[in-house]
Amino acid sequence: MNNLVIVTEKNIESLLEKHPIIVLDFWASWCAPCKAFSPIFERVAEKNPDILFGKVNTETELTLSSDFEIRSIPTLAILKDRTIIYHESGVIPEYALTNIVAKSRTINPEEI
Repeated sequence: MNNLVIVTEKNIESLLEKHPIIVLDFWASWCAPCKAFSPIFERVAEKNPDILFGKVNTETELTLSSDFEIRSIPTLAILKDRTIIYHESGVIPEYALTNIVAKSRTINPEEI
């Protein structure tokens, strides 16, 4: 699946330039809820091939985690046109994530 990528401090800028909507999953290898959320995230990514879904390892991407003010994991962040339009911690059920992604298509970041 080519719309699911590893996001790092080195590639975030080029991804932001190329993709109007980016859905980010902040996670860590030791985090059991992160492991539970990962397959949900991947299934929703498969259903939305036109949107970039990125995984951010909070253990190695300390600057990105700080920039996004990650306090607990998993955390989901959605950016549209470089604006954070959604930021929530915890495991999100698949139906809810599907609805959140669909809603992100209609949000005007300038109204936030």
